[in-house]
Order: sequence, then structure tokens, then C-alpha cells
Amino acid sequence: MKPTSGPEEARRPASDIRVFASNCSMHGLGHVFGPGSLSLRRGMWAAAVVLSVATFLYQVAERVRYYREFHHQTALDERESHRLIFPAVTLCNINPLRRSRLTPNDLHWAGSALLGLDPAEHAAFLRAVGRPPAPSGFMPSPTFDMAQLYARAGHSLDDMLLDCRFRGQPCGPENFTTIFTRMGKCYTFNSGADGAELLTTTRGGMGNGLDIMLDVQQEEYLPVWRDNEETPFEVGIRVQIHSQEEPPIIDQLGLGVSPGYQTFVSCQQQQLSFLPPPWGDCSSASLNPNYEPEPSDPLGSPSPSPSPPYTLMGCRLACETRYVARKCGCRMVYMPGDVPVCSPQQYKNCAHPAIDAMLRKDSCACPNPCASTRYAKELSMVRIPSRAAARFLARKLNRSEAYIAENVLALDIFFEAVNYETVEQKKAYEMSELLGDIGGQMGLFIGASLLTILEILDYLCEVFRDKVLGYFWNRQHSQRHSSTNLLQEGLGSHRTQVPHLSLGPSTLLCSEDLPPLPVPSPRLSPPPTAPATLSHSSRPAVCVLGAPP
Repeated sequence: MKPTSGPEEARRPASDIRVFASNCSMHGLGHVFGPGSLSLRRGMWAAAVVLSVATFLYQVAERVRYYREFHHQTALDERESHRLIFPAVTLCNINPLRRSRLTPNDLHWAGSALLGLDPAEHAAFLRAVGRPPAPSGFMPSPTFDMAQLYARAGHSLDDMLLDCRFRGQPCGPENFTTIFTRMGKCYTFNSGADGAELLTTTRGGMGNGLDIMLDVQQEEYLPVWRDNEETPFEVGIRVQIHSQEEPPIIDQLGLGVSPGYQTFVSCQQQQLSFLPPPWGDCSSASLNPNYEPEPSDPLGSPSPSPSPPYTLMGCRLACETRYVARKCGCRMVYMPGDVPVCSPQQYKNCAHPAIDAMLRKDSCACPNPCASTRYAKELSMVRIPSRAAARFLARKLNRSEAYIAENVLALDIFFEAVNYETVEQKKAYEMSELLGDIGGQMGLFIGASLLTILEILDYLCEVFRDKVLGYFWNRQHSQRHSSTNLLQEGLGSHRTQVPHLSLGPSTLLCSEDLPPLPVPSPRLSPPPTAPATLSHSSRPAVCVLGAPP
């Protein structure tokens, strides 16, 4: 209930706290600053208002503190789709180099780095792999390219791929893209490289994905001459199922598929979405794999090519590339960038130890990408061929039954269903929720709203105008008034030589109030003994109405 404004209330300025309290929409102020003397009722209202404001400010501080902790929550959902993009599938033979493609020149340059051979063991090794020894007078080439060695001596998909079908339609080596990994020469199906159209599927289950049959070519495997970190003891292929944007790290994430078995891989697509700082730790900035020891000239350098989308595996690969380039001044065959490929000696003495040390220390700090796609997998397998089918496959593939049992494998990759899961991080406390909580606490404890805040700001403006600006305005006005009076006094003293009399408004000044004026005597009259003066009674009464200066 607001008090009635009387004549005295109407004469008060807007900066008066009682005027503000009587008109403010905030509850309780009218009872605290209303008219009347101090009483117990006023004190109780003041205590209630102070306690309510303190509680409100405490709740606001708690809500703001909780908001600044930047909590997030993870939502898991499953969504249906009529068509899904089939993932990229990368295949690598566990054996990196074929024995039939090795030459004495290869052993001279790379035998020590890749196989751990001493120069005196080259002839025995060539005999073990069925290759002729180095001819007399053999002269190695002046240079050696590791990339050409892997491209020439790595397993060829034309020889390994026995059968290929996608969604029941034939496919072949032309549907695969050659790529180099740490395991050597590999092949990726549905990579989307060079603008190729991505393959899709509309149904789940077996027969609606990729079905391939491969020959691992055990007869081409290099003999285990000496135990080192690069020596493979197993037989088969490595398979990695990944998105088209993500480079394969098949030596760490690849699945092993063994000959003599048909392996079924059921996939489900998962779309992950993470929050950037401060709610999460995701990143979308790609890392340049090229190591630049000095900053390049921004005016002379060409415009950089667009970076690929940020992925976790791409960040690790770029980090490894920069680390090896900084330590060794070169890069390994599978690493991206413009740095020259390492020589065999650099492979042995610098690149391999640097990579192993970096992986042990986990030196690459790569955050999760803000958006990524991964594939959950379930594996099952059966033996192949059966006794009933062994003879048929031997005739079809023109191989013996024993060769098929030791070298042939089948791989089926398909979607479990044409749907996908979404794993999304969301802000647990939005700005709108913070404002809503503050508004609710404001209405509950002090009965105020956003317009009440505007009323308080308006009152503060009135106080500033009346108290602060009014003080300076009155002070300036007083100084100007004093200077005007001094100027009038100076002018009056020069004109009349009469003492200045300050005349106020409505002041009646008569000649009787003036001091006696000297009267000059005539020139011919005798000099008087004393100056004659006009008495008050002999002067006419002249009255002047004073005006304000």
C-alpha cells in the first residue's frame, strides 16, 4: 500500500528516497522509508527487507558460481535413416615386403634398417628367399628411395583380391585406393579420394555390404632372420573401418583377420558431438604436418592449401610427422607433408627410435574433435573352406586345398541396421536458465522484476543529477553572481565617487539617507572658513526604487 502524496510530498525532488520508496515496485521499501517517525514496525520492515535482499544476493552468487563451472551432460540417442554412407575400409597385409621383389640393391640399402641384416648375411638371406645372389662386381645405386621400395615390393591387390562384391554387385581393384601406412602398402575401399562418389547402403545385414575374398600369399612372406620390433610373427591381414575424413592408423587400431576363416564384422555408425572449451575440450583446428623451424615470409609465401577436417587420428599423425621432421629432418613414407622421405639409415638410426620413444611418452596432446563419426563393431568367424567345399574352391581358384586352407580368407562387412547412434554433449546449465533462476529468486525474495532494476537505475540518475550536478551548477552560479557585483561596484566608484550602496529588490532609497555632499563656492565670493554643506532639511527629498544588481 503506497502512502498518499500530500502537498509536502509533491514539493520533494525526485531524488528524495521517500519519493522513490513510495513509487518503487519493489516490495517493502514503502514501509521502511514512508512518512512518520521511527517505530518498531518500521524497524521490523527494514530487517525483513535487508534479510530478503541478502538471501537473494546469496542465491544469485550461487547460481552464477554454478554457471561458471561450465558443467555438461551427455545425451545418447538412436535415430533411424533410410540411407547410410558406407565406411572406408583399409586393408594391409601383415607382411610389408614380398620376397620375390627384393634385389641385392634393396638389401644393400635397406637390409640393415628393415630386416636387421649385416652386410655379410646378404648372400645367405637371398638364398633363403630363393633369389639369386649379387653378381660379381655389383655396384649399388647412388641413391635409394624408400617410397619406391614399398610401392614396388609391397603386396599387390591384383594378386591378393580373389573376389569382391558390394551389395551383391561385382567390384574390383579399381574400387580401392593405394595408401601407405606404417605397415607398408595398403588399400582403402570407398575412400572418396579425388572426388569419387561415396557408396551408400539402404539395408542392413549380410549381403548388403562389402564381401571380399583375399589371398594373403604366405609364400611371399619374408623369413624371420632376426628378432626385432619390425618382425611380424603372424599371418593374415589387418583391417580398419573408419570414416572417410580420418586417416587409418592400422598398426594400432586394425583388426586381425586370419586365413582359413570367414570373418563377419557387424557395424553400427555412431556420430559424436563434443563441446568446445570451457564446457569441454574438443577442437576443430587442423595441425599442419610440415615442420617450419623459422616463420615463413607471409608476403612471399603462397597461400596455404585448405586444411582437411580435424580428426583425432589426423592430429596424432601430424604430431608424429612434426616430431620426426624436427628430430631427423625427414619423414617416414606414410607421413604427410612436404619434408623429404628418410633414407634407410635415417629410418634405422633416427625415425624408428623417435617414433617409439614418442609413443611410449605419449607426447602428442590431441583433443577430441568437436564432431566425428566412428563405428562400433561386433566380430564373429567360421572356418573356411568346409570339407564339402574345399574341392570346389580348389578348382575355382586354381589352387590346392592345402594352399586355400593356409592362405585364403573371407571378410564380410555390413551394417547391423540402417540406423545410427548419436552421442552428444550438451551444456548442463544455459544462460537462459541462469537468467530464469535469477528472475525467480528476485520475485520470491524481494518481489522485483527487470523493470524494478530500471526504476533503481532511474532513481540513481536522479540522485546524480540533483546532488552532484546540482552542486557544481550552484557553485558556478554563485561565482558568476559575485563577479557581477564586483564589476558594478567598480563602475559606480569611478562615475560618482559615491560609496556603493547595495540595493536589494523593492528597496526605497531617499535623499535623506545619502551622506552630505560638498557644495563648491562661487569664484568671486570670499573663501569660506569651512566648506558649506547642504543640510538634510535644505535638500529636496528624492526617492529611488532600488532594483536587483
